[in-house]
This record gives sequence, structure tokens and C-alpha cells, in this order.
Amino acid sequence: MKELELIKRKAVQIFSVEELEEKIKSGKKLKIKLGADPSRPDLHLGHTVVLRVLKHFQDMGHEVVFVIGDFTAMIGDPSGKSKTRPALTFEDTRRAGETYFKQVTKILDPAKTTITYNSEWLGKMNFKDIIDLTSKYTVARILERDDFKNRYENNLPLSMHELLYPLMQGYDSVALNADIEIGGTDQTFNLLVGRELQKDYGQERQVVLTFPLLVGLDGKEKMSKSLDNYIGIDEAPEIMYEKAMKIPDNCLLEYFKLTTDIELEDAKKWIEEDVVLAHRKYAEEIIKMYHGEDKIEEAELRYKQVAKGKIPNNIQEINISNEEKEISICDLLVKVKFAPSKSEAKRMVQGKGVKINGNVVENLSEIITLEEPITLQFGKNKFLKIV
Repeated sequence: MKELELIKRKAVQIFSVEELEEKIKSGKKLKIKLGADPSRPDLHLGHTVVLRVLKHFQDMGHEVVFVIGDFTAMIGDPSGKSKTRPALTFEDTRRAGETYFKQVTKILDPAKTTITYNSEWLGKMNFKDIIDLTSKYTVARILERDDFKNRYENNLPLSMHELLYPLMQGYDSVALNADIEIGGTDQTFNLLVGRELQKDYGQERQVVLTFPLLVGLDGKEKMSKSLDNYIGIDEAPEIMYEKAMKIPDNCLLEYFKLTTDIELEDAKKWIEEDVVLAHRKYAEEIIKMYHGEDKIEEAELRYKQVAKGKIPNNIQEINISNEEKEISICDLLVKVKFAPSKSEAKRMVQGKGVKINGNVVENLSEIITLEEPITLQFGKNKFLKIV
């Protein structure tokens, strides 16, 4: 079965291969689960590694259940973290979760995708239910998780509510009676907790499949919005193109392998013969996948204009001249959200990264007159026309 072989080839670990094959051969319509913490709702290419695997399962006729962890996000998954993550409010997580369906269905078939929220069952649990759940796992087993173990041994804060996270995520599989759960390698412990809890609750254990974590544009850390080393699947085509051209040469083949359907032999050939051309091929492919083929030419033209130091056509316009006729450069950078604060705006100007109409701004106190349209630029790729 071609789809199953593709899935097995992409997986890092399968618990277990025999059980996976048995479930597929059973002829039953399987329930495939993927969970996500909505603390950062903008999906990036790193997320698509597992989303594309879900699509393989859909093509085989199985049901995909995408679990929005709106309740667990109020704890915040500490996976791989050395300190407690701040919790989100219920309203924050629900609002963020609403953006997921639009994005995941760029890859998944909406007719075969069920979106659910784990607050639907976790929010209804009473204290007796929590005691019953915690009785099924020992502290010793929870502390087998590397990040918990390291924090405990180094006397770093480790809160009780964090210890509950793997149990809560694991209980999602019980509530759904999931047949298969997939995730990144950083989620292996939590996924296996779900597998064991199902057995404790008298269910058939889910098969767990883990997949590689896509390295970010820095070539070091995993792709993450918080590290600003990501390519978002909902970003504008021109931004995707430019970011794709920044992928480290030694990571490009992995990007082709994990995020596209391009034949690896073709990708290898492009990289060996002309790595710049290979980057362009990759940029074109992801734009075609998430925005359509008709968006490629304009994105490529903009990239070439910016690369030559020119101001691209069709840049975003914003009207603030009705509010103020004059404004300081630092206040302007904050107002148009090029900078999060005045101190950061000052650093941008001091670094000579800010231009007005193509001219570098060097004076921190410079006053900008807004009576005529101006083009504001930061770095090589951020442009805004102020009218």
C-alpha cells in the first residue's frame, strides 16, 4: 500500500509497526489524532510535516481528528522547556483555536477533518475524575520525562500543574478512543502516556508515530514562531519566497523531503548543480501549495527588486496623515508596528536599517512630515507606503 509505505518511511519511531499494520489491515475506518496547543495559532512549515502525514491517512479513507488543546494550553506544554511557561486564558485559547481550521485545510480535506477542543471533556471533569486519572500514573514514571527530570535534579521550579500536562494530553486519546496518534519527536513521552492510559481505561492502545522536527531558518533550532526562524503557511507569497531563499544550503534537501512532494532525486540534482536555483524551485513549490501557481511570478519579481536594492511595486499602504502631519521617526516605527517599542525603534535607527524614500535615517530625533506620501523601509524586505 503506497500511502502506508510513505508514512512508515517518514516516521522516526512507530509504537509499534506490527500494530499499525494490523489496524490498517482490519478494514476499519480508523480515528487518527493530532493535538496542538493554540498558544501560537499561526501554523508554519514545521507543523506541515505531520499534517501531510494526516493527509496520507485521509487518502486511505481514515478519519482525522485535529484536537485544539484549548484547555491544556491554560497550563502550557513545558516540553523541552527549562522553566514554567505562562498559562493562557480560556478566551485566548478559544480565539486562537478558531484560526486553525482555515490553515490546516490548506493541506487536509475539510470534508474528512473533524476539529474538536479538549475543553469539551477536560472542562467537565470533577475532582474525583482527576484523582482517578492521576492514580493511573506514578510520579517516578512522570519524572522519566527528560525536561522534568532535569529541572527536578537541578532544583529548578517544577509545578504540580505541569506534571498533569502529559496526563491531560494522554486523556484526550481516551476521550476520543483514538486508534492512531501522530506528533513530533518532542512529543514522544506525552503520546506514549496516552497509549498507556487507554489500556488502563480498558481501550485498545493507540499506535504512536513520531516524525522529525523541521529545523528553522537559523539552521540550528527547530522551526518556531517564538524564535522567528519560521515560514508561516498563511504568510504572503512574497514573504514566503524571500524566507525560502534564506534556508541554509545544508538544510534545503530536508525541507524538500519533509514539506513537499518533489522527488528527492530531482531535489538533490538541483542542489548539486545550482543551489540558488534549488532555493527558487523550493520557493515556487511552497507558494504553489499554499497560495496557487499564479502567485509565483509576482513574488519572484518582488524578491528580485528587493535584492537589487529597489523599492518593490504594490507595497502595502497605510493612511495616518489624517491623524498627524508630523511625527518623530521612532514614534512612526512604533505606530506602524515595525518596532514593538521606542527603545527597539532607536536600535533600528542606530543600526542604519531605517530608510525614508530610499534614504537612510541617521538622526534619532528626525521629524517626518506626512503632507506627501512617503515610503518607509526597514532592512531589505519590510516596506510600507504612508499616504
